[in-house]
Amino acid sequence: MYERIKGFRDFYPEEMRARRAVTDGLEDAARRYGFREIGTPALERTQLYIDKSGEEITDELYNFTDQGGRDVAMTPELTPTVARMVVAKQQALSKPIKWFSTRPFWRYEQVQQGRFREFYQTNVDVFGSSEPEADAEILAYCADALTGLGLDGEDFEFRVSHRDILGGLLEAFDGAVDTEAAIRAVDKREKIETGEYYGLLTDAGLDSADAEQFDALLSTDDLTELVDFAGTDRVAAAVENLENVLAAAEDFGAREYCTISLETARGLDYYTGVVFECFDSAGDVSRSVFGGGRYDDLIEGFGGQPTPAVGFAVGHETLSLLLDRADARSDGALDTDYYVLTVGDTRPVAARIARDLRERGHVVETDVSGRSFGAQMNYADSIDAETVVIVGERDLENDEITVKEMHSGEQTTVPVEAFPGEHERPTYDDVA
Repeated sequence: MYERIKGFRDFYPEEMRARRAVTDGLEDAARRYGFREIGTPALERTQLYIDKSGEEITDELYNFTDQGGRDVAMTPELTPTVARMVVAKQQALSKPIKWFSTRPFWRYEQVQQGRFREFYQTNVDVFGSSEPEADAEILAYCADALTGLGLDGEDFEFRVSHRDILGGLLEAFDGAVDTEAAIRAVDKREKIETGEYYGLLTDAGLDSADAEQFDALLSTDDLTELVDFAGTDRVAAAVENLENVLAAAEDFGAREYCTISLETARGLDYYTGVVFECFDSAGDVSRSVFGGGRYDDLIEGFGGQPTPAVGFAVGHETLSLLLDRADARSDGALDTDYYVLTVGDTRPVAARIARDLRERGHVVETDVSGRSFGAQMNYADSIDAETVVIVGERDLENDEITVKEMHSGEQTTVPVEAFPGEHERPTYDDVA
């Protein structure tokens, strides 16, 4: 017996069906917004991630030297790959560039609730627009995708903030403040004790009084108070941009899901504007379900021309936790519309019937194991077949087949040439 590798999972048919329902829901919503699907490789050069995140990132990678002597890594995230793709064809691509994809990623990290070493994400991005409508469309897409999966406003909330509000407030304090370190501390606010949080802020350059004042400012409901405190164009512009994004979200039908939350910082250093995270409203899922925001410096950082960008990535594992908590996840039941049962040498006729039913879009199974009549009936019952079409030698002598409804047990004979006939989904009631 071989054991599965830690952090990697098997998905049997029932669970895979439930996962497919989530993937299809996310992707169908993306297509309705005009996002185009892309495909990306499982391997990239390790240097791509080192350039973005530093040498220490290699401790989290599945990386190796391939047979050509190249140092490569299994992709831990999509952002560098998408940036590389945009840069490669930047002049030829129509703007805005609206892309999505669903695929696995790999990180060597501690396995915990909702986090595995192989994990699946759906990524949705807009490149080439700095307008508030682009940010709002991402929020609207997220809301539509989640409600399409069976959730409602009581199940989730989007906590929305702006990185320049945080950065501008920190700049307003006297002394040398490490803005990035302070923002990373804010991002950890709900995960650590208050004393540790203030300690991180003081380590970033704020004294104790300033740290308390900064924390109090983040809790205000009055954005004009922030503008007045900072007294800078940076904060004023950021507040205006945040308000414009939320106004557009109102028009797009997503404002009801959004809460201003300046404690939402997003730890990744490349975020430049509006950021957001989705949380379980009930608090049972202990971490953010997913997050995203604006990263206008990304493409230029990978060697391209300055290109504004906004997007997000949803991890299917954490999303599944929310769906399970809200009892909105598909049960994974495997549906079979028809089982075509054969008795004797009837394969040509049975195969024709199966083909005709499949051409109508139905799920159809037939015997491929040479089983007896009883064994086939048991199998049809085990796969919850709605209708069994019995193609037997004796019936065919009279140019007939038998149609059996499995739920009631009722059955009738039908002329073989009349089935499935003109019916799109012929059942016992249609032919009896």
